[in-house]
Amino acid sequence: MPLTASLSDVPAYPDVPTYLNILGSLHVWEGDGWKKESMSWKEGAYIGSNLSGIPEMTFRGPDAQEFLSRLSINNVHTWPLGKSKHLVMLDDDGYIANHGLAVRDGEESFRLFASMPWPLYKLPTMGLNVDVALRDIFIFQVAGPQSLAVLEELTGTPLRSLAFLGIQTIEVPGTDASVEIELSRIGMSGTLAYEVRGPLEYGPAVFDAVYKAGRAFDITRLGWRTYVVNHTEGGFPQQGCTFLPAAFKDPGFVSHPMFGATLPPHQVNGQLSGSAESADITKRLRTPFEVNWGWMAKFDHDFIGRAALEAEAASPRRKTVVLKWNKDDVLDVFASQFEPGEEYRNFEFPTTPQSPAGDHADIVTKDGVEVGISSLAVYSYYYREMLSHSTMDVGLAEIGTEVVLHWGHHGERVKQIRATVERFPYLDLPANKDIDLVSAGTTVVGSSISAEA
Repeated sequence: MPLTASLSDVPAYPDVPTYLNILGSLHVWEGDGWKKESMSWKEGAYIGSNLSGIPEMTFRGPDAQEFLSRLSINNVHTWPLGKSKHLVMLDDDGYIANHGLAVRDGEESFRLFASMPWPLYKLPTMGLNVDVALRDIFIFQVAGPQSLAVLEELTGTPLRSLAFLGIQTIEVPGTDASVEIELSRIGMSGTLAYEVRGPLEYGPAVFDAVYKAGRAFDITRLGWRTYVVNHTEGGFPQQGCTFLPAAFKDPGFVSHPMFGATLPPHQVNGQLSGSAESADITKRLRTPFEVNWGWMAKFDHDFIGRAALEAEAASPRRKTVVLKWNKDDVLDVFASQFEPGEEYRNFEFPTTPQSPAGDHADIVTKDGVEVGISSLAVYSYYYREMLSHSTMDVGLAEIGTEVVLHWGHHGERVKQIRATVERFPYLDLPANKDIDLVSAGTTVVGSSISAEA
């Protein structure tokens, strides 16, 4: 399909009617219909640019590793070259200030992707010998059971040997062979997934090349409207979507002329969403244990927030579960739109509120007592269910526990929706990290991935 124009990182396709400014960059809002997009990572494949537009940060120098060690709960001193790691960074109170995927590409070189500028804010306070370079890049997520076939069609190269969290360079038809395009086996779909990364100016050409290679496999263009459905289904809490980064409660960060600009205006003005008290930002924050990332914490090094996290580790209070909403109560929300008087807050499919919406927090109760906070509510077209993530008191986090979710805006009419605690993650297909593509007889077909003995 011919291109009529280019955006910063994606082509302007005539059949994509809506592009939206998300966090300062234009992205596809709805590419091929939200229902088809919702099915893509279970039955086919998608390409999405939802992580593009955020500069890549490279930290180099003799103290680069020590710098990331002081910032992160992870042990970065056992990090193999050429491997990815999910870094989690805290504030002094133990809340997640920032997190993101990073790659160690040299003995003294580390690159961080799709991240808040929290490391840049903290670096001047540490007195370390670290050089920083910023680069505008594209990040395209290619995911679903047919994603491997799409990428092998694109490159004409076998890619089965690329392990989970592994990285390799690829050549993309139509781009200069001297331009380094990087392929990483990582993603947010909950199924087989990859990221394609490279210089931002080559984004439209690479996106279109992947899309054309994937047409034979019924690839879809995943827009922001549907993007976070895979986070809720697949069990991927995300700052800016599931919760707010604690960087936003740091006065120095918020008031900084460079870093404060990353804070959405409605959050600056205290217009926080959900039935939880709108002035209470702490209900929109999370600790690593609350999002099931406590296992990443290694208390063999000093890092910001260690004391608070270590105290929590002794007796974690909450964890994240999936809530399945009662269908009759959901239908009652729709029915109220056709009745006199104040209606309940309506749903926008497939996500409400539309993401990014990390400030959204709905109260969850058991026998009238608050026991959790619900966020990232989505309609799963695949399961035909309303689902959300909830940080829940650990004593009530057992599958089948019945709770009440308070849906609406604080101070307005609120609907009490019955919900049950379900498996986490909710998606019951093979996970990316568990898929062995090298074993003889491995096949990737339809919505299943299997390996024959």
